[in-house]
Amino acid sequence: MNAPLEHLVALSRAKPEEQADGPEPLVPAAEVLELLQQEVNRIQRSIRLTLQGKLQDLVGRSMGSVEHNRALAAAIQSMLDQHGFRIRCHQCGHPAILRLSPRKGIPTGAFVFDHTIDGRRTFHGGSATVPPIHLLAKPERKSRSQR
Repeated sequence: MNAPLEHLVALSRAKPEEQADGPEPLVPAAEVLELLQQEVNRIQRSIRLTLQGKLQDLVGRSMGSVEHNRALAAAIQSMLDQHGFRIRCHQCGHPAILRLSPRKGIPTGAFVFDHTIDGRRTFHGGSATVPPIHLLAKPERKSRSQR
């Protein structure tokens, strides 16, 4: 659940003597929002599991050229971005972006996991075919002061 909603729920559950003077507490609104957040979480989980299942059909495949594999990786990543997901890196477990990188010895390019670890851009993997896909929630962007 997100922090503003948690704060609102906590305020709505406060005892009357703990609440600031003013209008009636937002108990019904807080409860409605909490239920709404739970429903959104269920929907997101359903989308994640559906996408993950459908993308498994691509695992182990190659489109036959660097250009086609790059287009495939970009299309997968675009779909995941639209729904707020990343792919879990199989090497380190961090949320990553699927990319295609040209590699010597792999004429169709290598599928790699692009992510940041300790502030440094990192590429893991290097398979000639689409790697197994396990989806994670896209992490929140860090503010400039946290970078």
